[in-house]
Amino acid sequence: MSERVIAPKSRGFLFLDSHPGGCRRLVDDMWEAVPAPVATGGEGPVALIIGSSAGYGLAATVAGLARVGIRGIGVCFEKAPARRTGTAGWYRTAATARLARQHGRDMVFVNGDAFGDTVKEQVADLLVERFGGRLDFLVYSVAAPRRTDPDTGEVYASALKPIGSPYTTKTLVFDEHGGPEVKEVTTAPAEGDDVEQTVAVMGGDDWERWVGFLADRSLLADGFTTAALSYIGSPLTAAIYRQGTIGAAKTHLEATARTLDERLGKTVGGRAVTSVNAAAVTQSSTAIPGIALYVGLLRGVLGDAMVAPVGQLVELWDRLTGARPLDLDDEGRVRLDTWELDPAVQHAVAERWNTATGDTVTELADLDWFGDEVRRLYGFSVPGVDYTAAVETDVPWPTPTGWSGTSTSRR
Repeated sequence: MSERVIAPKSRGFLFLDSHPGGCRRLVDDMWEAVPAPVATGGEGPVALIIGSSAGYGLAATVAGLARVGIRGIGVCFEKAPARRTGTAGWYRTAATARLARQHGRDMVFVNGDAFGDTVKEQVADLLVERFGGRLDFLVYSVAAPRRTDPDTGEVYASALKPIGSPYTTKTLVFDEHGGPEVKEVTTAPAEGDDVEQTVAVMGGDDWERWVGFLADRSLLADGFTTAALSYIGSPLTAAIYRQGTIGAAKTHLEATARTLDERLGKTVGGRAVTSVNAAAVTQSSTAIPGIALYVGLLRGVLGDAMVAPVGQLVELWDRLTGARPLDLDDEGRVRLDTWELDPAVQHAVAERWNTATGDTVTELADLDWFGDEVRRLYGFSVPGVDYTAAVETDVPWPTPTGWSGTSTSRR
């Protein structure tokens, strides 16, 4: 037993420890927010969620389990408890597995590097041993700083930079006392092979490799459908995001979707799409200059009309399973971001952006909500949790009964 009281300690938006009880309650609340299940008829479809422990990947996992009754496999890369607590994703995965068992869903979680072929082989074996050797859905939601090419061993590193010229933007920071400040920061443009490296990490290469790997083992069911999660975002952040190195990777991801869609249509009568999600506070998004301020202002404009990630993924599952039409835009993308990019909303956010200063930002942005959302990424500020009580930190990874595979921890 390793019970202790865990207090939130952070460096900027990065927290040093996570709270197991808060992470568990957060996942419980996500499940409760999912509408009543849609009828699937018999056993639920078999799904693979790559990036299942955080952000939109976690939302895809919980929404798929609670709404559609999926069974299958989640893949993520999390750190086990040791001297410090485990990562928040470790505890969220344990909580998701517990809920899946309680509701009779057979969901297995593999902890390891999704870019590597070892994990792909583990997943393929599980599909054969546990799920009849057929996969109905694959949701790809991976954000990573680097990727090792399984064929060459070359390590690629992603960069968060504009393309062509330096980018200066407002950004939200908090002083040592927690007071908000609005500052200008300048990011140098991409140089050398920054764009190519970022595309190699965050583009569609690994997604395509996953689909090809499973197809080569005849594991794709007739009508197999896959979706990669993406983002476009506001014109206010376009220079650093959609028009920057990350945007180049997203463009590559969307081109990959079109290639996969054509291939799957011919081989298994399947589909491949990208899903453009809307803004949310995630561990990835808080690292992008200007995004924290933008999301806080967006919340200030919309309040509770913002659609949480789990709500967006409910809509995606409804579209993927045929409960709603799978409507696509001219680029072949599912658009879940229309409420964010509504012209009236963007106009209101832009007006606030232009007048936001350290003196005015508390009136223009919902900073209390934003701060709570950041803390909730690590299991803090979750309603109903007693943070003065000791909590067990040594939570085991949810290894399924009857599986001979092994779980690898983050390096």
